[in-house]
Amino acid sequence: MGRLVFLFASSLLLMVAATTVSAAILEHSFYVKNLTVTRLCNRQVITAVNDSFPGPSLHVREGDKLIIHVFNMSPYKITIHWHGVSQLMSAWSDGPEMITQCAIRPGNNYTYNYRITKQEGTLFWHAHSSFLRATVHGAIIIHPRARHSYPFPKPYREVPILLGEWWNANVVDVENQALALGIGPNISNAYTINGWPGDLYPCSQNHCVQNCRHT
Repeated sequence: MGRLVFLFASSLLLMVAATTVSAAILEHSFYVKNLTVTRLCNRQVITAVNDSFPGPSLHVREGDKLIIHVFNMSPYKITIHWHGVSQLMSAWSDGPEMITQCAIRPGNNYTYNYRITKQEGTLFWHAHSSFLRATVHGAIIIHPRARHSYPFPKPYREVPILLGEWWNANVVDVENQALALGIGPNISNAYTINGWPGDLYPCSQNHCVQNCRHT
């Protein structure tokens, strides 16, 4: 009996060790602040992460642990939600404001810490405070564990595609106006692919062809 218990414990330790070896700890810093961009013939100040719109894509493997330090250097309170990530034993890192955490106030920071468990594919992260998600967002690309294959033939090339909307206005003001008037928000001025309007919008010709391969 004692030998069986020992063998079972040894097998369990080997399984844990194998899982640990194939996983990694990935650490990133998100600096949320103002960024001036030009869209639809207008220069506009938006809120963005790491001076990029869309924000950075996170490339991880199933089983990896993600540690994301968010520094709020913008004039607005904010949280970040990891859309579609199964927050097993890490609900405090899910991100919805006033549900799993208080908002990160301007000048403050917060660290998200969670593991990618039994998931593969393309998800995305975005702000979960007000309309800031319109410009504060990016992709989460979850690859299989090391030495594991995709559940389908590996594609020749991978290009993440993020669909969004663009307003020729401060998106926080758009939301505040709708709340004050008790009506729906103003309709957006354009749809975007990886932060760029299509060629049929003003001052947008060829921009998407050159810039929509955001990785």
